[in-house]
Amino acid sequence: MNRKDRNALVVENLPLVGYLVSEVWAKARHLSRDDLASAGALALITSADAFDPALGVPFGAFARRRIIGAFADDMRSSDWATRSARRRIKETLAVQDTLSAALGRTPNVNEIANALGVDRDTAAAGLADAARTLSALDDTTAEFLVADTAMPEESLLSTERLVYLRAAVGALPDKMRAIVEQIYFDDRSVKDIAAELGTTHSAVSQTRAEAIRLLRDGLVTHYSDETVAGFKPESRIAPARRSAYLARLADLASVGLTHSVQEHRQLDTSRAAS
Repeated sequence: MNRKDRNALVVENLPLVGYLVSEVWAKARHLSRDDLASAGALALITSADAFDPALGVPFGAFARRRIIGAFADDMRSSDWATRSARRRIKETLAVQDTLSAALGRTPNVNEIANALGVDRDTAAAGLADAARTLSALDDTTAEFLVADTAMPEESLLSTERLVYLRAAVGALPDKMRAIVEQIYFDDRSVKDIAAELGTTHSAVSQTRAEAIRLLRDGLVTHYSDETVAGFKPESRIAPARRSAYLARLADLASVGLTHSVQEHRQLDTSRAAS
């Protein structure tokens, strides 16, 4: 693609950056809209440089993945919390986990406040800050990792990624899998799912967040290009349940990869014969 065509492609798709910036900023107001726009525009330009029309993939879909990835990187680097806020978040989540294990259910704000030795407003603020750090990044990266993974690409490596992502979702415990699939595949709201299940918005959100953490654990363990030596799981479920999930993921991915390799071989044979 020559420079003139590349520039035209960038200009034509600038509205995509603006749309995605608005979507992300609506979920993460603590981020700089200008910084997101800059990251998105740069990702759009690099997408145009790397785009190969011969792949048969629409440029919008190709660029969208890279733009969302750039936003996720920007969000990770935006450490909005002060040291005291980070300490409060850590302490609040630790107490919440301990109470959840002891009570066999999610503790309410008053119970967390009593355990921390603080008033209800302080405990509520700690929970809100914790949710703030998780929800915006999780919503965006989950959309990138799960809902947008069906983009067709002809490389075996991309197919392998897709197989692992599908296996990671399929291996989730039943309740987590159902919530993830309804939110990210069926485009249902957390509110609607909570009403259907007869539970609270918070409970569904917490299950979704734990599912995303478990997905990350699975992908890092079985697929990451980086070394996993010293890797500390992000998910908070019991070690036995996490091990069972990782084993199931490995089984599903193995079956999926076998089928994918066979399909690629058949495709290569067909191309060679034509």
